[in-house]
Amino acid sequence: MTTVRRQPNAWPATSYEVHPWVRTGDEIASRRALLQARGDYQAAVPPFIAAAQLVLPAETIALADDASQELARFDAEAGMIAAPFASILLRSESASSSEVENLTSSAKQVALAEIGESKSGNARLVVANVRAMTAAIALSDQLDEHSIIAMHDALLRDSAPEYVGHWRNEQVWIGGGSISPHSASFVPPHHARVPNLMADVVAFAGRTDVPVLIQAAIAHAQFETIHPFPDGNGRTGRALLQGMLRHGGLTRNVTVPVSAGLLHDTEAYFRALTEYRAGRAEAIVTAVAEASFAAIRNGRELVTDIQAAAARWDSAVVARSDSSVHLVKKYLLGQPVVNTRTIAGELQISEVASQNAIDRLVNAGILTQSSTGRRNRIWQAPEILTALDAFGARARRRRG
Repeated sequence: MTTVRRQPNAWPATSYEVHPWVRTGDEIASRRALLQARGDYQAAVPPFIAAAQLVLPAETIALADDASQELARFDAEAGMIAAPFASILLRSESASSSEVENLTSSAKQVALAEIGESKSGNARLVVANVRAMTAAIALSDQLDEHSIIAMHDALLRDSAPEYVGHWRNEQVWIGGGSISPHSASFVPPHHARVPNLMADVVAFAGRTDVPVLIQAAIAHAQFETIHPFPDGNGRTGRALLQGMLRHGGLTRNVTVPVSAGLLHDTEAYFRALTEYRAGRAEAIVTAVAEASFAAIRNGRELVTDIQAAAARWDSAVVARSDSSVHLVKKYLLGQPVVNTRTIAGELQISEVASQNAIDRLVNAGILTQSSTGRRNRIWQAPEILTALDAFGARARRRRG
């Protein structure tokens, strides 16, 4: 049960245990680095939290409650708009979550990657994160170990297939050198502990006596502490957070871009994870609640920008109500870079009808051709790309 009593270190803190480090003999590094990579190292031992009593300050509970109300309100607002904001906000959340891991890409490159035309590796990784977020939402009714592994599979099946389908079977660490964990800033638990710890996280996520936003924040922090995969933990953990918000009913229509709020102050986010491990659960709850407020402010600006563009397009193009150009206009709001083949396939119209609609939108100044030549032509909707890039720029704007 969540109470408002204040007790020092009420949440169980992470402890540590010693493990021997065995070098392979194939390490290539300086003499100093090789000397440091000897002897025992310490790995985290996260507590089991499935039945832990959660004691939070009254102000933290109030903050989380206020954030929850705003999340539900924004979700309802966006869900009532005819434009495809579910896909727009899902992509925005995926791009922001990737950028927390320093995987940056422009809106244009991500949109190109969506139609298989981007040469940017980061853009392709962002699109993979869209798949992971989509999986998290689709699996939100059955959050368990299998669904978490499925989220991770959606994220890395193309870029690192050797890592998917199972928990990690090796020691990982964060920061420090690449040859050993001795100088790392944090060493997650030994891989032998991961299956039981992940079963415990799932059990905690199934509790009904903890408010949804608080529960999602703590489950996310515990997941990041366990670091159950060799790679992709941050992005998968934030997908899990979205899945829990949907599972708990705080969001029903759209993916509120909470990662964009975390991106607003990544130092505070990482500091909150560290404080969580020291037994101060209120730190990560506060970070996620504040990120929610920032995400909603930014998301509302994005919604306004997209709606303004849609209104201008409606006034610029006059056509029969059954004309394909109306379908293409709506599609462009969520996919602002297109080719004839993509539109025809997605909207189930002929390529001739697709090209006719594109030509009309070019003449109206809504689309511009972004490729050269007559073959494999690509068009873009600059107003939407500008709105999406502005969303990303606002998310990156640090406090202070």
